[in-house]
Amino acid sequence: MRTAIFLTLPLGLLAATSVPAQTPATAINVQLSNYKFAPNSIVLDHGQPYVLRLTNVADGGHDFVAESFFDAANVESADRKSIIEGGIEVPAGKTVEIHLTAPAAGSYKLKCSHAFHKMFGMSGTIVVR
Repeated sequence: MRTAIFLTLPLGLLAATSVPAQTPATAINVQLSNYKFAPNSIVLDHGQPYVLRLTNVADGGHDFVAESFFDAANVESADRKSIIEGGIEVPAGKTVEIHLTAPAAGSYKLKCSHAFHKMFGMSGTIVVR
């Protein structure tokens, strides 16, 4: 009987010291196509984890440039290498995922830096509340 008590006591202590659950990352899907982002306004909540899933559905290349946003956001180190000069290049027909935690509240500009793409309407905003 004593053996049973000694075995169940440690198991009960393990159950009582559970690790707090992390908030799962919310996926934000953005399509890059000829001269537009869909959606072109992205709304996030400060301090929340997200997976920014960028899919280029066009035949040519596009990028997703939001320099001040990426400077302020907490981007996972493995994904940081995909961000060059504040932007992410997304080749035709490809998807790039960036895992991050939303920065301080504010409005951050978004654009495609390829020649004339912004001028033709490929711009938007990331709003963090």
